[in-house]
Amino acid sequence: MNKAELVLKVGEVAQLSKKDAEAAVNALFEAITEALVAGEEVKVTGFGGFVKKNRPAREGTNPKDQKKITIPASATVGFKVSKALKEKLN
Repeated sequence: MNKAELVLKVGEVAQLSKKDAEAAVNALFEAITEALVAGEEVKVTGFGGFVKKNRPAREGTNPKDQKKITIPASATVGFKVSKALKEKLN
């Protein structure tokens, strides 16, 4: 399911126009993004949680010329599925 399909599904389930459903989906993603940027964890009961993870700098190898390079530290997002959702999937 992509974002457009998600917007249609949200509009269908919540009985919203496509425009209102898209605004709701965009607001949700913006709220999650802002919380993660601020270093907060986002937990949705019965679904799971998003958390900002920091990757330390590390050594790597350039595949083009096999020279050693330093890969800088970076941030990424982790997701941990809730027990309730995991049970539904299995």
